[in-house]
Amino acid sequence: VQLQASGGGLLQAGGSLRLSCASSERTFGTRGMGWFRQIPGEEREFVAGITWSGGRTTYARSVAGRFTISKDNAKNTLYLQMNRLRPEDTAVYYCAAANGRGWSSSSGDYEYWGQGTQVTVSS
Repeated sequence: VQLQASGGGLLQAGGSLRLSCASSERTFGTRGMGWFRQIPGEEREFVAGITWSGGRTTYARSVAGRFTISKDNAKNTLYLQMNRLRPEDTAVYYCAAANGRGWSSSSGDYEYWGQGTQVTVSS
């Protein structure tokens, strides 16, 4: 399974970005998915998760109300809409495919990972 993340960039605080994650897996629609982020020298941090159907989502407290995770099973694609971005959102963002139908905030529960896309927010 290959996950290809895209959509990162450099922007000013208050702006918006939408990250995409295209999956090569034919059974993408049966998996929960998640987004994580990482700053150099720190552990990977959970950002958002979504169940296999897209029916349930969850967010880290730091992004709740600003970020929206979604998945289009027909297109085998996961999204992360990021609004009202802040400098502290600067990180490499990774998409991940869970080893089941649900989501998890633990990186150990994810089986496949994308290569990461850089998001840089200036003040």
